[in-house]
Amino acid sequence: MGNYLESAAIALSAIWAAKLRSFMTVLGNIVAVTSIIAIVSLIQGLNASVKQAILNQAGADSFSIQQFPITRSDEEFDKVRSNPRLSLQEVRALQRYNSPLITSVMAEVGGRGRVTYRDRSIDNTRILGVTSEYVNFSAYDAERGRLMSPTEVDSGRPVALLGWQTADRLFGSEVDPIDKVIQIQGVHFRIVGVSEKRGSVLGQPQDEFAVVPLRQLQMIFGSRRSLLVTVKPRDLTLIAPAMDEATAALRGARRLRPKQPDNFGLFTSDTILNIYHSATNGIFAVLVGVVALSLVVGGIVIMNIMLMVVTERTREIGLRKALGARRADIMSQMLVESVVLSIFGGVIGTILGVAIALTIARFTPIPAAVETWSVALGIGITALVGLFFGLYPAMRAARLDPIEALRRE
Repeated sequence: MGNYLESAAIALSAIWAAKLRSFMTVLGNIVAVTSIIAIVSLIQGLNASVKQAILNQAGADSFSIQQFPITRSDEEFDKVRSNPRLSLQEVRALQRYNSPLITSVMAEVGGRGRVTYRDRSIDNTRILGVTSEYVNFSAYDAERGRLMSPTEVDSGRPVALLGWQTADRLFGSEVDPIDKVIQIQGVHFRIVGVSEKRGSVLGQPQDEFAVVPLRQLQMIFGSRRSLLVTVKPRDLTLIAPAMDEATAALRGARRLRPKQPDNFGLFTSDTILNIYHSATNGIFAVLVGVVALSLVVGGIVIMNIMLMVVTERTREIGLRKALGARRADIMSQMLVESVVLSIFGGVIGTILGVAIALTIARFTPIPAAVETWSVALGIGITALVGLFFGLYPAMRAARLDPIEALRRE
């Protein structure tokens, strides 16, 4: 251990003696690690943001049934284009199925409209109509006030739950929105609650919405829109058999023969996340891979500089060997110098990468998340680069003949 510490001290003194050359040597590593840390932090932030948005919409504790399954091409969509709309009759058929694996079935449908309070209005606000079972799903909450009661929803009373940003834009921070009357597409609604703040995804706000009873939404936008049905299983571990039960119930309600394919789609939040990851993982991998190539270039630069260092210090190496230094001592000194140089670049690159990622997140809609493992990975990779590309120069220095080395000018 003492020999390695001595080698590290000699390496650090050699690096400090040639500060400019050392900095220029690791410049490639600095650029590479800066880019990698910044890109990985932005990717992690984007993934976390998209995941939270999907969970807010789909719910982590449920699965959904919709008119069309998830399709990846026009040909696939052409096959399901004629799928019938989901209706309240089919929702009731699911509820009457009385599966022990299913605890709640909710229907919802959305539209876009104008929300107005006195002289303030918001255009193109997302309006959601829900059935009374919505209170059983975690996607809906109330930070202020309360949720609409099942009785209010079933009877179609003109009440509404507002998203946080919708309430803020209509009332500001000085006016309590609870029990105020707003207009949605000209129809009066009394506010009973305000949902918790969800933030935004890539600059798109997730808090501009209003939730009303389904009957009221159908009066405003018509009843011919297909419903989105959300099903809550008794336990998350039973979600797959619960989906099978829901499929059987819906197939029975639609009188589908055994050989006929499903004319509806089922998906979970994991389904959407998997599609997102399959679409982006390849792009992210290529992006990180291209940037990582600069680490190889940086490693080659380090190897060339270390070879030059061996040439410059031939007499010193010969003298050390003549005084009893072993090959392992010479080799460890050169390897430590190479690794320290590389890690030095990795540390600076990590600091710059984190700073760039946080700056981008602060001034753009793109989120960033700096993970400890990414920082450790960045510094660890630079250590391996220094070790790998410093190995040949170290072996060459260790093999020098002390007599020939001392003769060299």
